Amino acid sequence: MKKQKVAWSYDNNNKKLKRWLSFVLAMTGVILAAWGFSSFFEYSTSTSPVKNQQTTKASGYTFYDDPNLSYLIGDSFENWDEKRAEWLKHHPGYINGAENRVLLVTGSQSSSCESPVGDYFLLRLFKNKVDYCRIHGYDIFYNTALLHPKMDKLWAKVAAIRAAMLAHPEMEWIWWVDADAVVTNMEFKLPLEKYKNHNIVVDGRPDQIFEKRSWIGLNAGVVLFRNCQWTMEFLNTWASMGPMNPGFKMWGKIFKSTFTDVPDSKSNDQSAMAYMVLKQFNKWGSKFYMENEFCFQCYWAMAVDWFKNATNAYMEMELSVSELSRRHAELATESYGELREKYLEQGGYGKKTGRRPFITHFTGCSPCNGKHDPIYDGDSCRQGMEKALNFADNQVLRNFGFVRRDLSNASSPVFPFDVPASD
Repeated sequence: MKKQKVAWSYDNNNKKLKRWLSFVLAMTGVILAAWGFSSFFEYSTSTSPVKNQQTTKASGYTFYDDPNLSYLIGDSFENWDEKRAEWLKHHPGYINGAENRVLLVTGSQSSSCESPVGDYFLLRLFKNKVDYCRIHGYDIFYNTALLHPKMDKLWAKVAAIRAAMLAHPEMEWIWWVDADAVVTNMEFKLPLEKYKNHNIVVDGRPDQIFEKRSWIGLNAGVVLFRNCQWTMEFLNTWASMGPMNPGFKMWGKIFKSTFTDVPDSKSNDQSAMAYMVLKQFNKWGSKFYMENEFCFQCYWAMAVDWFKNATNAYMEMELSVSELSRRHAELATESYGELREKYLEQGGYGKKTGRRPFITHFTGCSPCNGKHDPIYDGDSCRQGMEKALNFADNQVLRNFGFVRRDLSNASSPVFPFDVPASD
């Protein structure tokens, strides 16, 4: 007689039970690990500005679903502040840190440059801005399209800024930077807290506008715009003084009679902005912050001469402060910039006394067509821009362990960066 196999005998049951418990425990561990990772991932994405599909997926009805939505400059747009807030509710991953989020907008013409080295300079100018944005966590948009058929040349920026506001409701600030402007202090970060009660930041001097009636009392080539309804209305009013308006020529004559130093009767973006500040102060000017404590943008003919003093001052600082002379990851550049600011303030360094210019603006140089303002001698524009770009690039290369000793030539060899000896 064959021995009968009894299902779930004690021995068999014990072995199977052990195997079953082991399986359950293993699966529980996997589930807990997955849950923990999921919770961490959810926390990370909810506090980080890094974009991901979870925070950008379609969710609910927003202003984008309005069939009357228009990105075109000049078209009315109402309740933008409420619409932005509603969009952020649908995309909660962008709420934290929204007040400090910046989109740098720049651009150039869509065709190739007339100057043989124009495209080369435009590429390097763009690289300079990309480097800065990468270091500080800003986004960047480079535009080459004409977003309004009549708003060209200097006026093209107005249409690009408005379109960028609508395309990026997650951005609190839209930062326009002309193509011919070079960021020459890679460590320095925009002091956004300083501008919390203002909607537009420009480099400017109130006395130049209100007392001397000068149209160059501010500069419209580097401007920080808050992404809000007020700015929407400002842009439309600003644009109405440009070539899209049949009364364009009339505005040029008004600006000529208003300011003491306008060279001709042509309306341009800067004279229009200065006019709005001067003549419509309560509506527009009161929300302007005219920055002159540091080089929000500095005139290149002066700023280039400050590079040598700045280099010496920073080197002396690093020799006396061991923390500043340390090698560090590029990601830590911003924190080192904050540390350096303390010593710059203690040392009394200002715009013209050893501090790196934040932005060096090559106004009148026209790197793309090569037809610089006749007031500049020979190759001074090209030589100055080459020096500024290499001065800025050295700050980037340092984080990668190298330095270019000859600022006058981008193709000159680079050398390993030697950390200054500390006391």
